[in-house]
Amino acid sequence: MPRRQFLKAVNRAAILNVIRSHGAIARTDIAALTGLSPAAVTGLTAELIDDGLVFAKQEGASRGGRRPILLALNSRGVYVIGIKLAEEHATLALTDLNAEVVARRTVELVERTPQAVSHLLAESVQALLHAAQISRKHLLGVGVGLAGIIDSQAGLCRVSPHNGWREVPFAKLLEDELGCIVSLDNNVNTLTRVEQLYGVGRQVRDFLVITIGRGVGMGIVANGQVYRGTRGGGGEFGHVVIDPHGFVCGCGNRGCLETFVAEPWLLYRAGLQGLTVSMPEELVAAAQAGNSVARDVLAEGGRVLGCAIASVVNLLNPALILISGEGLRMGEFLLAPMREAARQHMFGQLAEDVEIRIEPLSDDTWARGAASLVLGRIFSMPRLE
Repeated sequence: MPRRQFLKAVNRAAILNVIRSHGAIARTDIAALTGLSPAAVTGLTAELIDDGLVFAKQEGASRGGRRPILLALNSRGVYVIGIKLAEEHATLALTDLNAEVVARRTVELVERTPQAVSHLLAESVQALLHAAQISRKHLLGVGVGLAGIIDSQAGLCRVSPHNGWREVPFAKLLEDELGCIVSLDNNVNTLTRVEQLYGVGRQVRDFLVITIGRGVGMGIVANGQVYRGTRGGGGEFGHVVIDPHGFVCGCGNRGCLETFVAEPWLLYRAGLQGLTVSMPEELVAAAQAGNSVARDVLAEGGRVLGCAIASVVNLLNPALILISGEGLRMGEFLLAPMREAARQHMFGQLAEDVEIRIEPLSDDTWARGAASLVLGRIFSMPRLE
């Protein structure tokens, strides 16, 4: 990117972030907060208005002269669709510029080939836009989140255990179907991104998002940047080895964290001890009824998870850890031992630096996270290549 174009992109992003953070705001205040000249702010905000990203909301209070015109994000000027691609279904959410869900749609995945899934998602995107009466020209792009190792820069699904995909250029497949920008990332990274842009992460430069459910995942924000590793493999928390002589994980290694904490493994471990349960809800119900096997299995899973979390805190020293995912339905049978073990094994004063917060999420939130992959392009500072 030429230097002049780069500087302009940086200034546009700075203005948008000020408006997003402060709400309706006068141009003079934008200039003061960004350090840009009033003339530069006037020119760039005029472009942002033309692009449908900003609009003149109302007149502000007079400061002795003419009442200033306040600028705000034009939340309904452009739209984004976020898609959570799960094992058996996909959840689509049409969001505005503030990542608020305007319309939603869920479709079952009958065929699992990349081509069939991309075609179905393209049809679903069109149907969602039509149902919401949104013109295609107002669609800024589509974000997709799925489990696995995802090279977000290349739009490449390197490994997806749920779909059995390897080295699939899924972003391009969907782009070819839709004719618009498609961003692809690991599903936990999408949650991390939406927290960073619109949630508690707006005020925190170092935080983690840990999800528990069918698997165990982690999103990492370090010094204000989402950390993905060399080619998208950063944050494979579920495959930290706890017991090298333990059960063989689906990844091929032995004793991964998932074999202690992931819901299918909790059910399996209960079965080995004589408690036959086929659904996570049945395991919780047994624990609530006082069954010692259910309680012991959940407590052990919580303790192992807490020790693993302590190790991550000792390595990264985050200010905040958000725990989320379907596995939260295990409740305090798992979470209380997790908290106790985490605090017990954190080094020195690091336990005082970190807040552990439990945050249940819906499919809509996952889809909003996927939408934030595209929204993040608007607000992120570009890099000079």
